Amino acid sequence: MKADLRPGVSRTSQLSVDRDRSIGFMGEDGRVYGTPYLVRDIEHACRDLLLEYGDAGEDSVGTDIAIKHVAPTLLGMKVEITVTVSAVEGRKVSFDVSAKDEIEAICSGTHGRFVVDVGKTIDRLKAKAAKRAVKAG
Repeated sequence: MKADLRPGVSRTSQLSVDRDRSIGFMGEDGRVYGTPYLVRDIEHACRDLLLEYGDAGEDSVGTDIAIKHVAPTLLGMKVEITVTVSAVEGRKVSFDVSAKDEIEAICSGTHGRFVVDVGKTIDRLKAKAAKRAVKAG
């Protein structure tokens, strides 16, 4: 991770709410930006910021998220998600997050990510899979 990743570093991502980002359980007239998709989009925005500051072979994984999704966003509306680094503690990076649509604020909260070495992470996953195979066998 590059040394210039520090509190205050920020990134804004833009997207449009399409059908794949919406919930449909209230029928077509009730289709809005679903909270699980908002969470995914926040995670991607934070990860994209970290990738800008990462070294070769690094990526990040989410560790925690706490948001308040306070307003609906209609299909086709544009959304801006802003993520700002609030703390860097070794490989743990904390973010303040917010989102707004064309009309109003729709979300605020926090998200944490941990910077990992991809190769070492893959090795740990393979070791866990081997333990599972032994346990199942």
